[in-house]
Amino acid sequence: MDRPEIVVMRLSDSFSDVWGALADDLGASLAHRETAEVGATSPGTAALVLSAGGAEREALEWLEGHDWPVGVPLFVVGADAGRRTATQVVTRGASDYFVWPEDLELSTNALAAAVERRSEALRRAAAASDQATASVFAEIVGESPELKEVLSRAARVLAHSETTILITGETGTGKELLAAAIHNGSDRRGSPFVAVNCSALPDNLIESELFGHERGAFTDAHTSKPGLFEVAEGGTLFLDEIGTLPPALQAKLLRVLQDKKVRRVGGTKARVVDVRIIAATNEDLRQALKDGSFRQDLYFRLGVITLSLPPLRERGDDVVLIAESILQRLATQHGLPAPHVRPEVRRALLAYHWPGNVRELKNAVERALLLSHVGELDAKELLPQADLKSPGSGPIPFPAQLDEITTAAARATLGLCNENRSEAARRLGISRRRLRRLLEDEGVPA
Repeated sequence: MDRPEIVVMRLSDSFSDVWGALADDLGASLAHRETAEVGATSPGTAALVLSAGGAEREALEWLEGHDWPVGVPLFVVGADAGRRTATQVVTRGASDYFVWPEDLELSTNALAAAVERRSEALRRAAAASDQATASVFAEIVGESPELKEVLSRAARVLAHSETTILITGETGTGKELLAAAIHNGSDRRGSPFVAVNCSALPDNLIESELFGHERGAFTDAHTSKPGLFEVAEGGTLFLDEIGTLPPALQAKLLRVLQDKKVRRVGGTKARVVDVRIIAATNEDLRQALKDGSFRQDLYFRLGVITLSLPPLRERGDDVVLIAESILQRLATQHGLPAPHVRPEVRRALLAYHWPGNVRELKNAVERALLLSHVGELDAKELLPQADLKSPGSGPIPFPAQLDEITTAAARATLGLCNENRSEAARRLGISRRRLRRLLEDEGVPA
């Protein structure tokens, strides 16, 4: 949560050396504004202060000719102790008038109360935002920092329902699930979410599927048919495996994104469409740009916002959480008791590489649930042919002395991070200096 902000507008240089220390003491940030910028406040603004030591008459004129945000108190700090000045200041709408240095404690208490009120408002807003985000992404199970970072980025674009999004990630990481969650969290939620896998459609049909066709446009076109852009009107069109779209269709998709219009195959009339595009790919589109199989202008147009879903093998204990969630759902579906994930099953889940990610995990859990004894989950049925690591066979020695395990974990993490020591230290939750000492103990050059 951002800190509340005290905004000071100076009509004179009196007291200019006080504000920084005062804001720090109150746990607030400090911003200086020109008096003409009174409207340039943020949701975190706790109070406005008009600093007018020796310029009280100018302060009265300013108060007479300006408005300030409703709900934000405005305090005037001056040097004139006369009752008349205080009355005129308050009559013109200020929350209070303080004479410094005599009223320094009173003004500090008033600012402290304003900062606390704004802090509480920010806490409530943050809690509401977190709750709304959690609700939108409730079906996406996981607690790993890698996943939370992606969902945090996705949450920030929920309100911007015109923006195109590109979701990248390996097969089975949940790209369509994330796209549907973004749609359901936006103001397009009342309109269709239409998903199409571009790689599943033959080249000669994909244009008709996306843009529609008129009667007689080709041999089998006995009736006119709206395309998926028209079907998704007002909502979201999810284009999975966008990297497989033929070059000619890439050009037509780019034109739709630019003009917001589609023309059916065999038609002469363009139709205006209001559709948000979320595309997804498990391919490296940057390589496709280099070899010319994907248009650069379309890539930039689709990737205004890019969200990269991490593979399951990089999400740590998330694999266990997801397995437990799947177990509960499938057990109910099949009328079976949901078994506990025993330690040997947990070890198997964590040891396997999961090239098929969550999709493969679901299939494995369902197979094990149906083939194991009722109420149990057999690790051998979960991954009957998997190349599971036995204790001591992987990069982390076990059993072993704690310092050996720690050093091996540092070395293995560095390898996973392509020798990027800053990233390895972040993943390990240690300082870069601590990582360097561990590697030096192992004999790796610093």
